[in-house]
Amino acid sequence: MEPSHVLVPLDGSPLADDALAHALATFDCPVTVLNVVTPLDSPMSEGGIIGVDESREDAAHDRAENLVADAKRRVEGAGQRVDTAVEAGDPAETILAYVDAHEVDHVVMGGHGGDRNALSRRLLGTVASTVVGDSPVPVTVIK
Repeated sequence: MEPSHVLVPLDGSPLADDALAHALATFDCPVTVLNVVTPLDSPMSEGGIIGVDESREDAAHDRAENLVADAKRRVEGAGQRVDTAVEAGDPAETILAYVDAHEVDHVVMGGHGGDRNALSRRLLGTVASTVVGDSPVPVTVIK
């Protein structure tokens, strides 16, 4: 069954760009690109090392908005349509919450190296392996 709404989490990496290209070439349905801004006080962010400050937080949100806006321009320049979203939180948890809240029925995302102690994380990346393991909908990982 073809999906009716595909989510593509973007993090600015080439694999995320490949995931967006794959989603647009494969599915004929609405596509939403999502960037998750990790709060600077989170252990997963640079704030855990450098310290939290409001200007850096604002800059992170600006980078996220620019990332999804750039993706939207590129896609619309090719004659296709994409919606955008920026959310804050833990990346995997936020992606999964977005799936639940917005009737997404397929996720296409890039995979990254990740923790060398766990095979799935090494093959897919920490965020991708969590999304694959916990998602209520199919997930395509572009490697």
